[in-house]
Parts: sequence; C-alpha cells; structure tokens
Amino acid sequence: MPHMDGFDTTGCIRRLEAGQASVPIVAMTANAMPGDRERCLDAGMSDYLAKPVTMARLRPVLERWGTDSAERAEDAA
Repeated sequence: MPHMDGFDTTGCIRRLEAGQASVPIVAMTANAMPGDRERCLDAGMSDYLAKPVTMARLRPVLERWGTDSAERAEDAA
C-alpha cells in the first residue's frame, strides 16, 4: 500500500468500527523480531503470523477467526 502501512490501516478500520463487532485482522509479515507480535496486537490486529506462512501455521489462525475461512483455504490447498 503506497500511503498506509498495516498499522495505519488497522487503526482506520478500528476507528470506523467504533464499538461495533470487530473485523478480524491478521498480520502476515516478514517482521519476526522480538516485540513485533506485541506491536501488531497493540495496534489492534487480531493475530500475527510471521512469513514464511505454511498451511500448518495458517490453518489454526483461520479456525480461530472463522471456520468458513479455514474450509476455503483447505479447499484451495
């Protein structure tokens, strides 16, 4: 995204929700340094995955945030 990063985008989405049901936001990032996960969660993201992402690591995250998403990902694999 040329003008916003994932942190900015997450902040905008969370402000738009304004107390309503939250859209799950999962960070998928090459940043895997100590503290990166906490920074993502503190920014309002729902979960965090460091790249490279494997199906074995992606599946539980999809199951945690939506069964339909997990089934679609499994069908695509």
